Amino acid sequence: MSAKTANPKEGDLRMWWIPQVPGKSFTVSVPDVKTGKFLCRVLADYDAFQFKHRIKPDYANVGGINVFEDGDWVDLEDEEEG
Repeated sequence: MSAKTANPKEGDLRMWWIPQVPGKSFTVSVPDVKTGKFLCRVLADYDAFQFKHRIKPDYANVGGINVFEDGDWVDLEDEEEG
């Protein structure tokens, strides 16, 4: 897994995450949808842990999985994620 996909190819996948909306997102290349979903769950659990233990006072996070299609990154829809 790499942090960025410098020269994406058709069908490449990445996971994106915004830890505090409306902040900037970061992305991580993933080998498959299952790994992308796993990383999103881990990051969500981490944010919830920080909130529960009063490490951060609040949060509004969001994330998902993109696929590179026709020269652009597009969101993978739930039905495509399997």
